[in-house]
Formats: sequence, structure tokens, C-alpha cells
Amino acid sequence: MVQVIQAHNVTLGYLEENFGLQQTENEDFFTEWFDSLPEITNLEKQYLDKVKSHFLRLVKHPPLLEEAVKLVVLSPLLSLAGFYDEPFFLKSEQSIEICAEDEGEIVRGRIDVLVIQQQFWLLIIESKRASFSLLEAIPQALAYMLANPHLEKPLFGLVMNGSDFLFLKLTKKNQPEYALSDQFTLLRRENELYKVLSILKKLGTTIIQEYS
Repeated sequence: MVQVIQAHNVTLGYLEENFGLQQTENEDFFTEWFDSLPEITNLEKQYLDKVKSHFLRLVKHPPLLEEAVKLVVLSPLLSLAGFYDEPFFLKSEQSIEICAEDEGEIVRGRIDVLVIQQQFWLLIIESKRASFSLLEAIPQALAYMLANPHLEKPLFGLVMNGSDFLFLKLTKKNQPEYALSDQFTLLRRENELYKVLSILKKLGTTIIQEYS
């Protein structure tokens, strides 16, 4: 009998054991989050300062739920990064299933936001409520990324909870490999949304080049 496992209950250990997923130590594997990042404009910085201010105001009156995080923080970032424009297209609540190697188990879940170009999955975004730890979101996002039907090319991910952000990259050649960026937070004095937006812009450019 096939056992169904919800993606939010999946661990990194489970993905390693059942899907051969490995975290790479190669520093050249995921340079897109720090190398040659584009500059953002003063106008964009002013807008992101407002986004940060709005978020910090909202967290004073909990609970700040997932939908509010998407509305207040994620949507402005995606707009500024150009992911609402051609050649990209957004889907939300995309259902996925992946089978473990012995086909005795199925991982099932829903991707919060999926950026696609034609039929290619480009960027997976997992957005959590403000009190949610990114450590719990990482395996869930990786499970969704493993369900990508076109893993011959890199796939990027972003996990966030409004105050914290972390990027992922996954490829599957001989075996699936992934790497993580540093974690960015709005709890520092400087506005790290500047860096988050710059990385999103870099990923957009990289994706267009990779899939053109």
C-alpha cells in the first residue's frame, strides 16, 4: 500500500535517504546569490524601506499570517524584480507529487508561488507566517523542487517568513544536489531587502539566459 507523506512533514534526512539528495560543498555551485549582483535604484530602495516599515509595524500586532506576509513583503519584491512581466508567469497553490525511489511512498504538497516560463519551472517560493522557522521550510521547498519535471537545468528557490529570507539552488545531473545562500533578515539596522531584491533580479537574468 502506498503511503502519502505531506511535504511539510518531510525532513532533509528523508530526502537524502529516499531521493539521493545531497548538499554540495562546491563554492562555485551557487554563485548567483552573491556574484556580480545588479545595483538597485534609489527609488527602489525608498520603496523597500516602506515595505520593511510596513512589515515591522504589522508584527507588533500578531498573529501575522502567511497571506499577510505574501501581500506586504513578497508581492512588492516580485513586482520590482520583474517576475510579473514577460517572459515569466506566476502560478500559486500548485499541487505536486513525487515518488520515493522504492515507489512505496508519495510526497504530496502545494507550492505557494511558482514562477514559470512556458512549461519550465524557474523559481519556487515557500512563504510562511512570521513565527515560522526557515529551517522547517527548507526541506519542504526542496521536496517541491525535486518534483520539477525539467531538472536537467538549474532550479532556484526562496523560503521566507517576512522577516527572514534564504535562497536555494537545485540541479539533478548524476544525482540531485543543492546549496543554500546566506540568510537575510529585516531585524538588522540595514535594510537587507536591498540584497534580496538584487538577488531576485540576478536570478531573473540568469534564468532568461539559461532557458533562452
